[in-house]
Amino acid sequence: MTEARAMEQTATTGLLKVSGLTVQVATPTGARTVVDDLSFTLESGKTLCIAGESGSGKSMTALSLMQLLPKPMARVAAGTAALEGRDTLALPEAEMRQVRGRHIGMIFQEPMTSLNPVLSVGKQLAGAISAHGGLSEKAIRARALELLDQVQIPEPARRLKQYPHELSGGMRQRVVIAMALAQSPQILIADEPTTALDVTVQAQILALIRKLQADLGISVIMITHDMGVVAEMADDVLVMQHGRMAEHSPASVIFSKPEHAYTRELLDAVPRLGEMTGTTEPKRVAARPGSGSEKPLVAKPLVSVKDLTVRFDIKGGILQRPVQRVHAVEGVSFDIMPGETLSLVGESGCGKSTTGKALLNLIPWQGEIRVAGRSTHGLAPRAMRPVLRDVQMIFQDPYASLDPRMRVGDLVAEPLQIHGLASGSALEDRVAYLFKRVGLSTDQMRRYPHEFSGGQRQRICIARALSLSPKLIVADESVAALDVSIQAQVLDLLQDIQNETGMSYLFISHDMAVVEQISHRVAVMYMGRFVEMGSRAQIFENPQHDYTKKLMAAVPVADPSRPRRAFMEKAEDLPSPVHGLDYVPQQQAARDIGGGHMVWGAT
Repeated sequence: MTEARAMEQTATTGLLKVSGLTVQVATPTGARTVVDDLSFTLESGKTLCIAGESGSGKSMTALSLMQLLPKPMARVAAGTAALEGRDTLALPEAEMRQVRGRHIGMIFQEPMTSLNPVLSVGKQLAGAISAHGGLSEKAIRARALELLDQVQIPEPARRLKQYPHELSGGMRQRVVIAMALAQSPQILIADEPTTALDVTVQAQILALIRKLQADLGISVIMITHDMGVVAEMADDVLVMQHGRMAEHSPASVIFSKPEHAYTRELLDAVPRLGEMTGTTEPKRVAARPGSGSEKPLVAKPLVSVKDLTVRFDIKGGILQRPVQRVHAVEGVSFDIMPGETLSLVGESGCGKSTTGKALLNLIPWQGEIRVAGRSTHGLAPRAMRPVLRDVQMIFQDPYASLDPRMRVGDLVAEPLQIHGLASGSALEDRVAYLFKRVGLSTDQMRRYPHEFSGGQRQRICIARALSLSPKLIVADESVAALDVSIQAQVLDLLQDIQNETGMSYLFISHDMAVVEQISHRVAVMYMGRFVEMGSRAQIFENPQHDYTKKLMAAVPVADPSRPRRAFMEKAEDLPSPVHGLDYVPQQQAARDIGGGHMVWGAT
């Protein structure tokens, strides 16, 4: 931070002034400082974005301000956080409860761990709305519906009756955002608030937060690894590295004249939509000498999917008979070649994750799926075991996919033990190798999942998926939780492995810039169907369908000098995938643009 900037910050009081914040966590070898002497000021009506790698102390800073550190493992060792002259770090718990929600609201990084799995969405929203004052049930319901509408959840009345597991990852995150906004707080702390959201909903949420700032004068502390979001939202940017402040400047300065070498590294790692124009192959994000040349794709598909259809019955009445049906995936067909990356993109709820789960027989489906020439339809769990050795999945939510009772080293070793591929010292060496490949140290193997940041947990999931050296990995938002520098390393790792082994990927993502870099082919999904499919160049350089163009336009750009998008008072409602039992989907004809570029339906 420049001397002039430091003097300016000292001269202002601000809504929230943090001074000398130091956070320590207990470890077997003694206390370790994870936030070290951090100071900053949050001005009224402004947005401060905190950026940095996983484990740099961003989330620990936010939890400290809310007095939500996991005690007794972690504690605030020093510092103050003055909110309108009152030190929130020193408040007793009874007084702090009055601050949470009413004065400071928080959107947590992982929605599934923020929501109670045994309570409906409506009950959890009602609890947030009525936490600081008595309201009638009618008023609470009206406010809950208003909040769900604000965060662009379709059919809000029906969603109030549903439970978190019945919603997609993006919808769960929107519910968490609605809960944080329930009391109209002065300060909103948003810890990766748009990680699980597709680009169109992300644009709406970011614009909504800006509108709330303008209408209510609230201030925002936004923790994010997406530098496009930083450029879109930030007035000031605080870059953290190893628990300390590396740089703190206005957003325009950070992007145009970064002073710290680490800040420049972060900006250099940002994927930018359109930078692949004119190229035919996926980008080598951080090519390593001697990593090998790209292998040509062979003619025989590794995976062949024909007319894949997935529908879920909704039961009702006294006898709990099917009354409606969710048409999650309708008549999808595609092939994945050895050594190829096929990316699925689209809004949350469009059927991307459902398609990936069907490949592993994790849900019931209809149609035909063949892996390495073998049909997987109707296979019993034991008969699926050889297929699962060839096909592994990286799930969207890293915390939910890791057993909290097991050490992470044992979690990565488990697939190798199940398939009898390694034991003893060979097993330990293989696990240590996998940890190093995904950027983790071997001394972290004895820790439990809750001791890691969100990005670190996702790297553990990637190591687990790589353990069997499969032929295909279904990567469901595999880099969504990672900061840009680690994201670049992981994408580089995935491409290295693809070049070395000929591994294929079904890459499910809402990050269009990442998809452009890693893909050979791209399929765009909308309401359970493909609307466009073609090579990377065809989709990104010559999109034909209006929906594809809409996704491109919604991508945030890492340039704060660009005009920020205005808030749309009423977003376009998403059609519902729920229909009556007698509903027969209308088939849409495909139009061949040439060279394997297919477009379905109207444009």
